[in-house]
Amino acid sequence: MVAYTTFAVAITTLLGLSSAAPGYVKPTGVVKRIFAGSTTANGGLHFEPENVVAEIGDLVEFHFLPKNHTVVQSSFDKPCEPLADGSGIFSGFNFATPSGEADNVFTFLVQNKEPFWYYCSQTNGNHCQKGMNGVINQNFDNGKTLAVYKANAVNTVTVQPSADKLASQGGNIVPNKPL
Repeated sequence: MVAYTTFAVAITTLLGLSSAAPGYVKPTGVVKRIFAGSTTANGGLHFEPENVVAEIGDLVEFHFLPKNHTVVQSSFDKPCEPLADGSGIFSGFNFATPSGEADNVFTFLVQNKEPFWYYCSQTNGNHCQKGMNGVINQNFDNGKTLAVYKANAVNTVTVQPSADKLASQGGNIVPNKPL
């Protein structure tokens, strides 16, 4: 009986008849591109677009322009600080480029429809305090807006998520494939 059960489980898995693992998010095939370091807006300290609506399973792809920018997930209440429990996304300082787009991009799959607040943790020039912030899936039915987040960031101190500035978590660094 054990051999039959093992065989049945193996065949079911092989044929794809079992349910996905808990926490698995099926990719939608939709890519949301966000550029870090606009060359025109806010002296280059800008994400474009800075307010994105995405579905669960959409791929978010950060493209990095000149200067050395990052993407760090934060909470609305503590802009310029990584999530307190250490679970947030961090691209690391892996995308410095003197011109054009960096050779690599940082990607992650949207896991839920909760607001995803983020900032650039570059302290040379105080990027976060100067408005280099964004949000994915802002809730438009309450006062937690990107404008309020940016205003609250002005008098904060940027906190790095890791002592290792090249460390990244919660996503992937992959080759940039421009359109």
